[in-house]
Amino acid sequence: MGKAYLSLGSNQQPEANLRSAFAALRARFGDVIASVVYRFPAVGFDGPDFLNAAAVIESDLDPFALNDWLHALEDAHGRDRSGPRFGDRPLDIDIVFYDDLVLEGTGQPGSSPGQALQLPRDELKHAFVLKPLAEIAPDFVDPRSGRALAALWAGSSERDVPSVPAFDPNVGE
Repeated sequence: MGKAYLSLGSNQQPEANLRSAFAALRARFGDVIASVVYRFPAVGFDGPDFLNAAAVIESDLDPFALNDWLHALEDAHGRDRSGPRFGDRPLDIDIVFYDDLVLEGTGQPGSSPGQALQLPRDELKHAFVLKPLAEIAPDFVDPRSGRALAALWAGSSERDVPSVPAFDPNVGE
């Protein structure tokens, strides 16, 4: 079993898609530690705001198999990977950390063709990833920087990025 720290986001029917994603995570992995869902401006393109959250799960899947499972969940919600890297999406779920593993774009035999997995994710620097993760795992230490998530958030250059709580996925489970 490994502990996976996930970042979730959506800007197409975001509340419905994130609620559905949390339900799928609970159905597959059991207990899910979930942050509040926040509204953040789109990053990398002009588009509707995103709803973003974080989750921590205990996974019986290795990071590559978990990534494949998460991609299938995104696909089931209508994710289209043929467009630009930064764009609208019904569901985006990334593994930000998996235990204290550090992987740099390595694939694994038997994984999806061309699959690369970077752990920790570079997107950790963005408020839409870091704020929700620091909320639910403030003492988790980033294996690259050696700093706790709470300290990374306290020193973040994006602390002033507007974010508004949208809903709590732990209410009404």
